[in-house]
Amino acid sequence: MSVDHYENFPVASILLPPRVRRPIESIYAFARTADDFADEGDAHDEVRLAKLANYQAELDAIERSSPSVNPLFVELALNVRSHKLPLQLLRDLLDAFAQDVVKARYENYAELLTYCQRSANPIGRLLLQLFDIGDEKSLVMSDQICSALQLINHWQDVAVDWQKNNGGRVYLPQDEMRRFGVADGDIARGIATPAWKALMSFQVARARNLLVQGAPLANSMRGRFGLELRLIVAGGHAILDKIDAVNGDVFRQRPTVTRLDWLRIGSKVIASTLLKRK
Repeated sequence: MSVDHYENFPVASILLPPRVRRPIESIYAFARTADDFADEGDAHDEVRLAKLANYQAELDAIERSSPSVNPLFVELALNVRSHKLPLQLLRDLLDAFAQDVVKARYENYAELLTYCQRSANPIGRLLLQLFDIGDEKSLVMSDQICSALQLINHWQDVAVDWQKNNGGRVYLPQDEMRRFGVADGDIARGIATPAWKALMSFQVARARNLLVQGAPLANSMRGRFGLELRLIVAGGHAILDKIDAVNGDVFRQRPTVTRLDWLRIGSKVIASTLLKRK
């Protein structure tokens, strides 16, 4: 299955040191294809879960040092060994993708954050491992950034997610939908009512606050990795700005960061970085 993807944020960009680009590409290939098993095409749930289970078995084989015939896992095994990547983080990703197959609603924000802990936070922790960063403060801020980015992706993809799982996947906390007076039917109709706009404003503000809490990690990092992280954080804010600019109406057009946006973001981040060095 080949699927073209728009990505919100750079993957193994030229900003990063060459020594980490290959393992990042390997991690991305693993996560991207596994996520596609859960999300793309029209396969039955049993088929999706079986494919994810096969990936779990491949991770078990890496743990046993058993060779694989799958080129993706041959490469992944090499990088797991070379950089001591925790296999549990990769298993957490698969667990989250499997959850996407069978779960379409989240009752509250705490439940949604628990999902983010497995669907997004492992990526940040794997990246930190590649740079030999493992202190608790950095891990917490990485989790904050990754969870925020996951939430941002959910809010820009409300209309897209509704088309999944044969009846709608909704990541908006159900208790908050009820509090703001928003129902599934409002999403199905794709109309940004005043209640919907208020709900989205609340979600955007909370995601932005989470992103701000994690930002000191990016600001404290020097070199290429720090610059990359600052670009990612700024990109997250840019998408939130776009959602706010349309008053939460993500139904008419999915808010994205264009190449021109990235040029503007990049120039601002680089200028800010240079000023801090003076």
